[in-house]
Amino acid sequence: MEDMLFYDRMQFAFTITFHYLFPQLTMGLSLMIVYFKWRFLRTKIDKYNDAAKFWMKIFALNFAMGVVTGIPMEFQFGTNWAKFSELTGGIIGQTLAMEGMFSFFLESSFLGLFLFGEKLMGQKLHFLTGFLVFLGSWASGYLIIATHSWMQYPVGYEILENGKFVLNNFGALFSNPWLMPAFLHNQMGSVITSSFVVASIGAFYLLNNKHSEFGKLFVKTGVIFGLISSILVAFPTGDWAAKNVATHQPVTFAAMEGIFETEDGGAEIILIGQPDVGNKKLDNKIAVPNVLSFLTYQRWDAEIKGLNEFDESVYPTNIPGLYYSYHIMVGLGTIFIGLLLIASIQLFRKKLYATKWVLWALMFMLPFPYIANTAGWYTAELGRQPWLVYNLLRTADGISPTVSSGNTLFTLLGFIGLYALLGLLFIMLAVKIINKGPETSKHI
Repeated sequence: MEDMLFYDRMQFAFTITFHYLFPQLTMGLSLMIVYFKWRFLRTKIDKYNDAAKFWMKIFALNFAMGVVTGIPMEFQFGTNWAKFSELTGGIIGQTLAMEGMFSFFLESSFLGLFLFGEKLMGQKLHFLTGFLVFLGSWASGYLIIATHSWMQYPVGYEILENGKFVLNNFGALFSNPWLMPAFLHNQMGSVITSSFVVASIGAFYLLNNKHSEFGKLFVKTGVIFGLISSILVAFPTGDWAAKNVATHQPVTFAAMEGIFETEDGGAEIILIGQPDVGNKKLDNKIAVPNVLSFLTYQRWDAEIKGLNEFDESVYPTNIPGLYYSYHIMVGLGTIFIGLLLIASIQLFRKKLYATKWVLWALMFMLPFPYIANTAGWYTAELGRQPWLVYNLLRTADGISPTVSSGNTLFTLLGFIGLYALLGLLFIMLAVKIINKGPETSKHI
């Protein structure tokens, strides 16, 4: 049973990690494409329209990869997690079906019109198709996170005698106190990813003296969007989400902050440390006294319960993984704010495009928002364990009893090989689009 559970979790973790590399870019990039198109309508300057069409090509490539890698996860609900689907399908099926039927078709239909219908529709309708692509991509994220939020904080349900969960309040799914903080935090994370992608490609163009006007536009836009979103991802959205965890999942909050013992007079915030779960302590820690209490409850002496206050049966399954994921996310977020603030100052001083070290930093920062977003999702998922539905359905009780661990391992290896090929194909196509650069309506 333990092997079966391990491989089921590993397969889903691998497929969803690979899959989310693509939606986290498309959701944020759709907003920036709408911005470029809006700027074109306002100014009639062709480079904004050319930029919108260039980035929609990258969007379309990411969207296609997201679809291809997302479908296997849907099937895993019926193969590896059949018991979970049987018990909770009456609730999670609502939001997942809405995401597939409404958001996906809205996004995909108008994506095609944006790519191929500009001359036929005219510029205002072309802008509208771009806006509807943006709306569809963000609605998709909202409905997926509504599903995830119900698993983190179940509301509006009742449990029948046969153990099945049924929905008795549809509106509760969308008024879930977990939903809005998680959604806004996630969306700001996706805007950070798209901002760094746009800025890094712009920096690449400037450092190589090609497509220089587009390079300046991309760097400027990426830095501005990135600074705003990196601040918003920390406060208020990150603060709001963390307070939700402290309120509704206090044992998770203690584990991700590395608090093993309840402290008198206020809890310290851990900057650096390595959790020693066996001895229930942090090694080599660097901490600032009382700050965590103030950030969480706005009181320097507020008590935050440590892991010692809870039964070990409800501890998160992987405390070190949860702790490190959370601190990687927060640490990278702090670096993003610092770099983008420096870049913004240089932009204000009109020296950014000539400050090569900042351009190099922006270009090489490209993979790190992906790491930060992935670490954020790991924090949410590892924090909920050992539950599929928090405090109601354990992960071990949601797997399919008839699928062997050998079958799961075999298909996991198949996914790894296939996704490696897909990833290579994606990189080759993306590099080709980027090297070619935006197609100009007029000579720039």
